Amino acid sequence: MMQKKQSKLPLAVFLLALMELWFIFMVGKWIGGWATLALLIGSGALGAWLIKTEGRKVWQQARQQMEAGQAPGHSLLEGLCVLAGGILLIAPGFLSDIVGLTMLLPFTRPLYRLYIYRWLERKVRNGQFSIYGGSNRR
Repeated sequence: MMQKKQSKLPLAVFLLALMELWFIFMVGKWIGGWATLALLIGSGALGAWLIKTEGRKVWQQARQQMEAGQAPGHSLLEGLCVLAGGILLIAPGFLSDIVGLTMLLPFTRPLYRLYIYRWLERKVRNGQFSIYGGSNRR
């Protein structure tokens, strides 16, 4: 009898949430509750601002590529990194803030972009992900 493979995602999310809470508690003990709250609110505001500014740059880059007749694949991955990084910064927690900030910074974003590209490439090769082109009409 085959057992159905269960997703480990809910467990991972639960453990990450526990780690975030523990880290917030430890930072609160170290610098105080109000300072911790201010840092959490400040990181959320920074995330919103960075999504706006970095997202605008990525959108302009994608638009330029499309106007030049190129597929904006590189820019789409950049945009995905910006969106995910901003969401992680807006979400309360310091560990997610660290990952989110590194996804938003232009000099560390290529590492995430490469990882996402390789992940997508594996999915396409294994037949787990398909890309359908639009019509060729102009």
